[in-house]
Amino acid sequence: MNLKELENKTILLFGKSRAFSSEEFESQMRHHKITVLKEYSDEVVLSIDGRMMTPYEQNASDDLYENKNIKSISIDELERALAKEIDADVLLMSLKLSHDKERLKAFIKNTMISDELFFRLLKMYAWDGEDFFENDDNRDVTAALIGRFYENIERNHNVQYATLGLMHLVAQCKNEKLIETIALLEPLQKSLNAKKNSANFAIVTAIAKHPKTPKSVLKTFVKKANTYVQTLIALRENCDAMMQEQLFIESDENVLEALSRNANLDKAIVKQLLSKERFAKNIGQFIRLDEELFELLFEKYALVLAANESLTLEMQERLYQTQSEEVKAILGANSLLQREIIEKLSQEESQIISSALYANAQTPHKILQEAYANAANHTALAKNSNTPEEILLLLGQSEETQILAALAKNESTPVEVLYQLQLDSRFERLVKENAAFGKHIQTQNIGWMV
Repeated sequence: MNLKELENKTILLFGKSRAFSSEEFESQMRHHKITVLKEYSDEVVLSIDGRMMTPYEQNASDDLYENKNIKSISIDELERALAKEIDADVLLMSLKLSHDKERLKAFIKNTMISDELFFRLLKMYAWDGEDFFENDDNRDVTAALIGRFYENIERNHNVQYATLGLMHLVAQCKNEKLIETIALLEPLQKSLNAKKNSANFAIVTAIAKHPKTPKSVLKTFVKKANTYVQTLIALRENCDAMMQEQLFIESDENVLEALSRNANLDKAIVKQLLSKERFAKNIGQFIRLDEELFELLFEKYALVLAANESLTLEMQERLYQTQSEEVKAILGANSLLQREIIEKLSQEESQIISSALYANAQTPHKILQEAYANAANHTALAKNSNTPEEILLLLGQSEETQILAALAKNESTPVEVLYQLQLDSRFERLVKENAAFGKHIQTQNIGWMV
């Protein structure tokens, strides 16, 4: 609706305002030069159905519409229009000068204002050194924050009044601005070095791990948070060179351990961490390789390099040519193993290599089918999610515990085999923990308890 059309005109309000407090609603009406009456007069051009209408007011509203031909709208429509017309800069300046905490809180609780304005208002709110639910005002503001953004809040109203609700909000959030706003709230900033079992620290760690957390927040955490949070950030692929340098300077062993597992570790830090063997092994396994890094690590750490998922075909070939059975076995288990190397490894006469290769989902059906002829390969085939269904059905007839346990865990195992396995107490728990089986049960909706 267009508020300009109501300027210098009279409206009739039945009931009360909803999103705006009574005082704020009246103030907004005066600002827009709209007269508000509680009883009908000939000047009324529009009637508003507000909240908490009495039966008398409901009848009066219906009568106006039927007999006076006066248009009626809901209070939500009017308040939504009022919220759109708020001058954010003027409002924030007014709140800043007046120090009116009640008015600020009322606007924060107003569901009609934009998210952008909400974030700016929330930054102004003073928590007075207390926690999210430590006093009534803080509780109301926190509940407004959770209630505004929590998905399907109508199904779980109580989540608004628990610190755990904030953690769940962060977990489901896809809005970078919201994560940034929550991260900078005073109660969380005070909790960056809290005990690991505290509710606020759980929110901090959820933010540190969230893929949408802005780098500005991560950099703040790197400087202010304890080593556990720093470890979480050190593991992130978007932990840039500047953050890595800051974390490296801290020299905490756990943080350095995490850095050594970062796929995008800066080369300058790589060269400094190679002096310690355990860090070097992590780097060899997890770093995103290029030719320089591969050559730097190849001679001494071929064994761990074989597990690295960023190996090119040429790098895999170099590792295959080492003629080390152990290197080839680890290479055979690499989830991004190239077809050419798979073919070569399948010709090796080593059960260690074969067991790794035939459990690898990258191995083609033809090779797996040929491998079934040798009973020594059956456990590996039972583990492989790429093993053809007909072979998994045959393996389901086995009496060997290792094979059956592997089938119980394998998400590709045919459902009829899993049904049989769950009747055996040895494998019942494994079947229930099998995600594919759980999904099947939920889809079929046959009352199975998982």
